[in-house]
Amino acid sequence: MKYHYIYKIRHQKFTALKILNKLFMNAINRIVFIIISVLSTGIIYAQANKKPFQLDDLQKLVNLSEPKISPDGSRIAVIVSRADWKEDKSKQEIDLVNLADDSIRSITYKREDISHLSWSPDGNSLAFLAKEDETKKPQIYIMPMNGGDAICITVSKTGITEYAWSPDGQKIAFVAQDSVPNPKEIKHHEDAFQVTDNNYTIREAVQPWHLWMVSAKGGDAKQLTKGPKSISTDQETISPIAWNPDGKSVTFQLFPDVWDGNGWHSEIASVDTTGGEVKDIIKDQASAQPGYSPISKTFTFLRPRNGDLNNGNAVYISADGKMTDITDKLSRNITSYTWLADGKSLLLTGDYGTRSIIWKQPVGGNAVRLDIGDIDIDGNSLNVSGNGMITFTGATTTQSRELYVITSEGAKPKQITHLNNFLDSVALGKTESVDWKGPDKFNEDGVLTYPIDYKAGNKYPLVLVIHGGPAGASTIRFNPLVQLFSAKGFFVFQPNYRGSTNLGDAYQHAIYRNTGKGPGEDVMAGLHKIEQMGSIDTNRIGITGWSYGGYMTSWLNGYYPGKWKAAVEGAALNDWVMDYTIAFYQTGDLYFFGGSPWDKKYQDIWRNQSPIVLAGNVKAPTLIMGDVGDPNVPIINSYEMYHALKDNGVNTEFYAYPADTHFPGDIVRTTDVYKRWVDWIVKYVK
Repeated sequence: MKYHYIYKIRHQKFTALKILNKLFMNAINRIVFIIISVLSTGIIYAQANKKPFQLDDLQKLVNLSEPKISPDGSRIAVIVSRADWKEDKSKQEIDLVNLADDSIRSITYKREDISHLSWSPDGNSLAFLAKEDETKKPQIYIMPMNGGDAICITVSKTGITEYAWSPDGQKIAFVAQDSVPNPKEIKHHEDAFQVTDNNYTIREAVQPWHLWMVSAKGGDAKQLTKGPKSISTDQETISPIAWNPDGKSVTFQLFPDVWDGNGWHSEIASVDTTGGEVKDIIKDQASAQPGYSPISKTFTFLRPRNGDLNNGNAVYISADGKMTDITDKLSRNITSYTWLADGKSLLLTGDYGTRSIIWKQPVGGNAVRLDIGDIDIDGNSLNVSGNGMITFTGATTTQSRELYVITSEGAKPKQITHLNNFLDSVALGKTESVDWKGPDKFNEDGVLTYPIDYKAGNKYPLVLVIHGGPAGASTIRFNPLVQLFSAKGFFVFQPNYRGSTNLGDAYQHAIYRNTGKGPGEDVMAGLHKIEQMGSIDTNRIGITGWSYGGYMTSWLNGYYPGKWKAAVEGAALNDWVMDYTIAFYQTGDLYFFGGSPWDKKYQDIWRNQSPIVLAGNVKAPTLIMGDVGDPNVPIINSYEMYHALKDNGVNTEFYAYPADTHFPGDIVRTTDVYKRWVDWIVKYVK
């Protein structure tokens, strides 16, 4: 070997310095190669010695929600939920984190339906909603933080939906539904009700929700608003209520009636704590999420940018008689906002590409993205203390939801809980972002997860899992369904498409009057990019999705019938006209097309964008699933598609769950959905 190097050196007339450099680089390259080989072998060995993610692991996943940090930043309260397979329930507790030493303890016992955590302004008490034993309805409980049991301060017959502390902590404003005005007549079956814009599952007249006020110590509550207008809808669409900083009035989102389909006509209103006339604050329709600056009467709210429902939500500030979109330069959907204590800036959350992130938005100036590493934030979980500490829940590609805290501006997030650490011993497929140039010159993206047994040079089957919405996005984070497929040897592609919230208003708006064909072309462009990797067996591709992902599955299944080996569509919107007529969206769907399907001017586009018209083209074995009482996408959509496919000789099965939800929320049914979903694709694709 030595003489061989000398011969080459002489022949190439290298200088002594070049000789030394080359020998050094050769040695370094060998060392690097050895290190990489050892590390790769170790990674493969470690992954091989981990068990794959399985259906039983769904029961082990712990959920964290609604983190609330105390005003002084010393403690965080968070709701922790664990699945109970035997009873098919979610068992909840409130955990309290002491940030001085990161110790955690439970402060509730055997409480059910816990929600809406809220610290008192002085931080001495924690309020929450929970089911009360006598009324069997959610009531407001207040727990003293210096010791003692939580005290129930309300006795609402219909239960509490929302509440907020007064600035001085002496009172609580809350929202509750009106009681039925004629119970005796109803019991006597004098119960016919007028049908207006309700969904078809409604079986009684629905009463409006109104604002009340009660002492923080309990006692008689005082009703502040009345009438047919409502502070919540039948689908529990409601914004947090906000006290005016002077404590003399309460501000809230107000709907024209109880029906969710008319929710886009909402305004912002207020009422004095002494009662009296409800006053309009913001008359612009679709306004929501009212709030006040912590140091002034500057008023903030969310509204679709420029009032166009096809745009994302913007944060508006109303001050000195002027209304300003302070997020105009971002020009994308804002999921949530919260004021910082100095009143000069807000924190925003939203989707940015394949990440859910945080921005700091000055009242005047450009937004700055916060560095939260590889954490994908749960947008509505963001909470800030009076001294600027930030808490939120989020997930990574290898960890399910956990609690995080940012102690100061510029600091990196610190993980507080490790309740899902069992995933460290589970083999998970690598997840990464992928992007491509789509139709209409859009830059598009999605998420790709590899099979757990991936080896370069081999070919693997692929399954698409398409997100719902369409106003949503697939981002890089742990996804149990995706990992179940990865464990079965599949690549999993989660494409974003026009109408998604992650690529700006122009992209979100592009779904207008193009709800099927355009998004379908976006998905197919992304699929083409994935196929170019060379690792996909293009003869083994399945397509799946739930809700609008089910719609996209139905559309693609009929529009590109030769592409798919199998399909799974859950709660799929298959017939726009029928869905408009009986789902809770009603007129809320008008913005997709510009007018009613019963208007001759618009009827063709509603029909032509419905996947049911393509049912005769479908060839792939198709599994259909849905909830029988779904008011969002009525199961009639699924019945139509099932019979259309069956009558055309397509191999199809249809399973319905006896639940009144859009997706089964209990662990037993969720597990069954995932099992059928995965088994169908494995059977017909792999």
